[in-house]
Amino acid sequence: MNLSRPELHGQRKSTDTLLFVGILFIAINLRPALAGVGPLIEDIRQSTGLSSGLLGLLTTLPLIAFGLISPLTPLFAKRFGIGGTLLGAMLLLSFGTAMRAIDGIPALYLGTLLSGTAIAFGNVLLPSLTKRNFESNSGFITSLYSSMMAIGAATAAGVSVPLAHNLGLGWRRSLGCWALLSLTAFFVWLPQLKRLKSTRSNRTYLESMKKLGGSRTAWQVALFMGFQSLTFYVILAWLPAILQSRGFDASFSGWMLSLSQATGILGSLIIPVLAGKRKDQRGIVLSLFLVEIISLVGLLLPQLGSVAVWVALLGFVLGGTFGLALLFIVLRSRDADSATDLSGMAQSIGYFVAAGGPIVFGVIFDVTADWAFPFALLFGTALLKLMMGLGAGRVG
Repeated sequence: MNLSRPELHGQRKSTDTLLFVGILFIAINLRPALAGVGPLIEDIRQSTGLSSGLLGLLTTLPLIAFGLISPLTPLFAKRFGIGGTLLGAMLLLSFGTAMRAIDGIPALYLGTLLSGTAIAFGNVLLPSLTKRNFESNSGFITSLYSSMMAIGAATAAGVSVPLAHNLGLGWRRSLGCWALLSLTAFFVWLPQLKRLKSTRSNRTYLESMKKLGGSRTAWQVALFMGFQSLTFYVILAWLPAILQSRGFDASFSGWMLSLSQATGILGSLIIPVLAGKRKDQRGIVLSLFLVEIISLVGLLLPQLGSVAVWVALLGFVLGGTFGLALLFIVLRSRDADSATDLSGMAQSIGYFVAAGGPIVFGVIFDVTADWAFPFALLFGTALLKLMMGLGAGRVG
């Protein structure tokens, strides 16, 4: 069958649209399994009698899985293709999430580990897909799917308790019901197996990793991702406690955490679009650093008041730097294969760095009983992030 140029253009546009929709469905599934746990921690504690340490493991396990699986993802992509690997990830995510609805502590932890493993594949491969199929609009595509990740997190955090209490599902089924969303993504993604042709790189996995390990830019991108993630998870874990220690009630503190997530969606929408229009992103990195420092100073000094303003600004910066970190992976890669490799390296290092952040922050406060000292960790992290970002944002 011969197709005219307009017909070919229309066919390609339709294919790209379906692929884009599939990417958004995968993106919205990459955070609910994680974000739904925090609000239900007390329910889980009362039901199971687990210690605080074991409950904390429910948050740490996925981060460990991210760190371990991310550098191995290119192997799966080379073997099964990006389309096949993501399809398998959505099936694994559905299985792992549903397992947490089963009675029994082993099912809770195994389901959490499987979910984290599946999410790691999606984390790594979405930048690669963007590089491969939407390179000319990489900033726009990155902004949309990173914001969908934030929307998924905010939604899960907001509705987990109502699902458990108001609808009478209980905490297990509240956690397990997100399998319906990932199963939907599985069927939406299924047609992409035929559309996404597998490509084979001549480079071996070890050659790719060795080359990345010797690249200064790759390390700058990876550490930028790591320092960004560290601050994000510290704020996610400790912002309510910080505010409650200042005399605010639990309800207000919870709303402030929600506010930071909401403005994070705006940051992940806006910053990658602005950065994608520039060849050099150092100006954006510096601007975000200055806003972050201002917001941290505002949170550190109660006498400055306007808590909502500082929280909103910090949330915007964290969402923006996350989107920018994903965009750096696309912009600093030559092709889809190298984007997969760099994404695996960056996210492995990033989440290993992030995993220790909330623990170190808490230990510093326990030892000093003064928020100024753990905040020094955030100021130092912001400075390191600036240094890495200036390197990653420079062309050439």
